[in-house]
Amino acid sequence: MNKSIRLLKREHRRFLKDACVSLAAVFVGFILFFPVLYCVAIAFKSRVELSVFPPRFLPDSFTYLDNFKTVFRMAPLVRFMFNSVIVSAMGSMLRLFFAILAAYAFCYFNFPGKTILFGIILGTMMLPFHVVLLPRFIIFTRLGWVNTYLPLIVPTFLAGNGFFCFMLVQFMRGIPRELDQAATIDGCGPVQIFIRIMIPLCKSALALVVVLTIIWTWNDFFSQLIYIGNPALFTVALGLRLFIDGTGVSVFGQLFAMSIISLMPIIIFFFLAQNNLMGGIAIQGLKG
Repeated sequence: MNKSIRLLKREHRRFLKDACVSLAAVFVGFILFFPVLYCVAIAFKSRVELSVFPPRFLPDSFTYLDNFKTVFRMAPLVRFMFNSVIVSAMGSMLRLFFAILAAYAFCYFNFPGKTILFGIILGTMMLPFHVVLLPRFIIFTRLGWVNTYLPLIVPTFLAGNGFFCFMLVQFMRGIPRELDQAATIDGCGPVQIFIRIMIPLCKSALALVVVLTIIWTWNDFFSQLIYIGNPALFTVALGLRLFIDGTGVSVFGQLFAMSIISLMPIIIFFFLAQNNLMGGIAIQGLKG
């Protein structure tokens, strides 16, 4: 009898603990998601509703679609999204290709200055972006690349940034060397080992590189603002500036409506790729 009572008390405490954890998770999730909900609410508000003080959270009617109609009428939103897709796709593919090549070279080849060069790559991760902004801008201006996508894409030929190269190097170091040694005994050369062994084993890490690169490039504003001034080349991030007039006053309804529309592709992409993203974040060595 006493044992049954103790078991019931233990189950009761476990239930209370799980309930408290779940409520805390729901509360934290609501706090994190609240800005998105508020953004959606503002996107459906009229100019009159936005001028009301104190502001109300919900609009009078969610059937108010004038802000969305104005967005498609004022801005070539489809063109902006197409430009963002071009920059994001090309940047991610090139960064992926050259980052894995650099990581493979650092892991499996010995060459003069290897340690020093890898240290320089790690050092670039510690440099603020603003330090290299002016030298880059001068170089790209003299090359005639300003007002093109080249300043946003060409740097990916240099393995993108040091973070992805470092991440792939650390992942490859967890792969047993017996695999490539066995492949070498079977007559495989470095290229065959790279294609048949390294790439399949690094799929989770490569997926993480692609997902992060696409998300960062899609949301990037500062770099695109510096190098692109032609409205025909604007991406979604730059297109949002069209709803800010010369005095810095924002048309909030249209601004938030376009923000919602521009977020949809990247949200859909994230949910489609979340399994690969989580698998890449939980980078693990091989077992067995």
